[in-house]
Amino acid sequence: METVTTVNPAEQAGRQIYLSRSVWRCGAYSVTYSRRELLVGLFLFGLLCLSAVYATTVGKFPLSLSQVTDILGGVPEHRIQARVLFHIRLPRIATAIFAGCALGASGAVFQSVSRNVLGSPDIIGFTSGAATGALIQIVLFSSGTVAVALAAIGGGLATAVVVYLLSFKSGSVGYYRLILTGIGVGAVLSALNGLLLVKGNIDDALTANLWLSGSLHARNWTHALPVMVGVAVLLPLMKWLARPLMMIEMGDEMAKQLGIRIERVRLMMMLFAVILAALATGAAGPIAFIALAAPQLARRLRRSGHLPVFSAALMGGLLLLAADLLTQLIPLDLIIPIGRMTGIVGGIYLLWLLNSSRLFR
Repeated sequence: METVTTVNPAEQAGRQIYLSRSVWRCGAYSVTYSRRELLVGLFLFGLLCLSAVYATTVGKFPLSLSQVTDILGGVPEHRIQARVLFHIRLPRIATAIFAGCALGASGAVFQSVSRNVLGSPDIIGFTSGAATGALIQIVLFSSGTVAVALAAIGGGLATAVVVYLLSFKSGSVGYYRLILTGIGVGAVLSALNGLLLVKGNIDDALTANLWLSGSLHARNWTHALPVMVGVAVLLPLMKWLARPLMMIEMGDEMAKQLGIRIERVRLMMMLFAVILAALATGAAGPIAFIALAAPQLARRLRRSGHLPVFSAALMGGLLLLAADLLTQLIPLDLIIPIGRMTGIVGGIYLLWLLNSSRLFR
């Protein structure tokens, strides 16, 4: 077993970045890693765990950290508190963390595929497509949680197919064409979503309107489990394909010379990213700007050109959980849906990003 240091070149956004990597070897097997990326991932994971522990004590019903510890330890005296913890707090926390992880990883993939910081599923229309599928189930069929989640996946996939086909030209996908097409399709779907609200009866329209605001209120395990399973299954697959996708960022011609099947890798990663974004939308409703901000913040912490799949996922979970805590701790008893809160904060971040990014100078 030995550790050696190598230097691998990687190209990001038209410039050459040299990343110091380490190789861990054990017999015939070896794994490359970056110490800084590993430390950033551990830092984000630790901060996420601390935030989750604190979130168990936040809410209308008083619940102290010692009571949470007793409940998890099996102390039988706190029956009411146990019901609050297991049926209200933990499902809400799990939904926030895993929906944020799904959005963060999805945003990282789409920003890599489009080679643009604006390439996130909520901006290029995939979240709107998932919302359309979910609204059809809510407004027209009054369906339950599982049906809404499945409809969100179907709507997101259908939107992805349309955007991909409209962006495909001369044997490849145009990167700016992908973003502009997605924005156009998303605008059409947003108008369709408004028509669906008018079509339904008043009760279903109110439910759909609350869902469109993005909310973690009254979430249970049926909301959390689909996105939890999706993240657990798809995140390792996305990490496995992250290196070929990073090679594609260098240019299609160079990737072809390296023997990478460009469209196959791109399609698989887009499929995984769309499913994750749709699962997050089905679980918590349309959540704005998490998919846009999380990958960029992760890249700045890592100072790396590598695709930040796990780091972006952890950052997304941390951002969404922090936003949920902020909505619960806000003074004057104001009730702000989580989607509106992320929209306010994310809009400010987007203005800063547009002002500071070299892509728009």
